[in-house]
Amino acid sequence: MEPLTNLSVIKDLLARHGFSFSKSLGQNFIVNPSVCPRISQLGGAAPGVGVIEIGAGIGVLTAQLAQDGEKVVCIEIDSRLLPILDETLAPYSNVTIVNQDVLKVDLHQLIRDQFPGMEVVVCANLPYYITSPILMKLLEDRLPIRSITVMVQKEAAQRICARPGSREAGAISAAIRYYSEPQVLFHVSRGSFLPAPQVDSTVIRLDILPQPAVAVREERLYFEGVRAAFSQRRKTVHNALAAYFGRPKDWAAQVLAQAGIPPLARAEQLTVEQFAALADALAGAGLSQGET
Repeated sequence: MEPLTNLSVIKDLLARHGFSFSKSLGQNFIVNPSVCPRISQLGGAAPGVGVIEIGAGIGVLTAQLAQDGEKVVCIEIDSRLLPILDETLAPYSNVTIVNQDVLKVDLHQLIRDQFPGMEVVVCANLPYYITSPILMKLLEDRLPIRSITVMVQKEAAQRICARPGSREAGAISAAIRYYSEPQVLFHVSRGSFLPAPQVDSTVIRLDILPQPAVAVREERLYFEGVRAAFSQRRKTVHNALAAYFGRPKDWAAQVLAQAGIPPLARAEQLTVEQFAALADALAGAGLSQGET
């Protein structure tokens, strides 16, 4: 079979199946032949390792993962791609396609059924519009996986991997680092896709921590505190907390004092440890019973 990154092969394949790209699904297929081998290798696909892929496209990355890994289960929402994948992935007996929305899949059950006794990793070229919800589902579900390697919009990668306390840090940074250690792997130009998006991409890997990065009295309040602090990014955390929780400013000042956070601190300046202290202070301030 001709390489699936060959433009003439792709165009012929899509024409024969009457396929047209869906903007709503953020479909951009990889046509740079050097990208998928690097994602597969750096993502940990290897003999004895099971791989969950999110979004198969026409199967370019899927085929590479199938060559390198023990077994691949790809979750693809677009049923129009199924006949195309039947053709492009025919040589690989170790690939299973699940035609569902990944946000609705019981991934614990999938891993138990499909990867018994295997170490599991996630690899994906994620649609830009749904990057954060997918990553947070993978992390919040506490899956028995080693890592998540994904290609995302370059700007999103910068936010996800930003160090707390840096200007690029955001709510997603603090959430990601609670569960994992993120790192940038390599950049991918917009010309590496068909159709070419308006922005460049970056491949990142989230190495899952065996335990959350910090211990908190109530995990829910860690994320509530993060949302509150970043809800009015141009304001101090003091003002943002008061507005978010609808409480007086002296209440917010007491919470920050209890957490040991300077009153003029801004959200992007806070570390994961400070957000943990904020969560415990919120619990002590009467928000443990769902008063948020």
